Amino acid sequence: MTSAQAGSVREWIAGARPQTLALILAPIAVGVSYAYVAYGPIDWIPVAAAAVSAMSIQIATNLANDSADGRGGLDGAGRLGPMRLVGAGVMSATRVRRGAQVATLVASLAGLIAVAWGGAPILALGVASLCAAWGYSYGPAPISASPLGEVFVVVFFGVAATLGIMWLGVHRVDSVAVFLGLAVGLPAAAVLTLNNHRDRAQDAVAGRRTLAILLGPSATPVFYSAELAAASILAGAALWSLSRAAAAAVIGALVIAVFMGRRLAHMPISRAMNRQLVATVRFEIGLAAAIIAALLFSVR
Repeated sequence: MTSAQAGSVREWIAGARPQTLALILAPIAVGVSYAYVAYGPIDWIPVAAAAVSAMSIQIATNLANDSADGRGGLDGAGRLGPMRLVGAGVMSATRVRRGAQVATLVASLAGLIAVAWGGAPILALGVASLCAAWGYSYGPAPISASPLGEVFVVVFFGVAATLGIMWLGVHRVDSVAVFLGLAVGLPAAAVLTLNNHRDRAQDAVAGRRTLAILLGPSATPVFYSAELAAASILAGAALWSLSRAAAAAVIGALVIAVFMGRRLAHMPISRAMNRQLVATVRFEIGLAAAIIAALLFSVR
């Protein structure tokens, strides 16, 4: 591989934002763990196919967002967040959009395997996920420019992913899975809330009406903290019937949620918020790991 080819690979990897894949893998891992504990052996072929499809949809969403925002001039030199391919002049918007289309094709092919096992519910979920992936940044009313971004994240990065993977694994869903989906979806939504809080100045100039802009700079950290706190409480509520001790341990994340909210409230809007973004992703990973450990502990 030549240095130019290696550089291009590194650029595509950076544009795909691999660090965000944890946001979709967390609900999948929680859904599989709960399905196994509650209902027994997992059918791994459709689960693996769905995981590949979900990660590809996440990458397609990221690349489509890079293309759309870069073309619209939102990711220029004044950007506070990490580098974007189009905004930094590394690739053209057309090329990055083609990358999103390739990721969409991979997601569709892997998704067909899942549909063969899961039937109409998985087909509907897959089509809705692909529409949301492109509708997030493209179309006459992009989700990313509206106050509905957090709802989109909780639905697709939480409830839908958890229930969908559970249906594929054991062909069952229940109310506990819904609570667990909400619990892992809310920290992912908090990542978006923080991202939009950091980018509020550029978004406002572009005419966007994100939830962070509507709430204002003082109320957004409170809402961010509430998202993390609610995730902890919902996780505890979901686990309560399985193990009181495990539920109490998960609810312990509430202390961390309050601390992170207070830290954000005293943080100036700057590139320093990128470290808080990383911490928020780690919060979701930690919460998901705690839920999985609690589930496995409950059957010992």
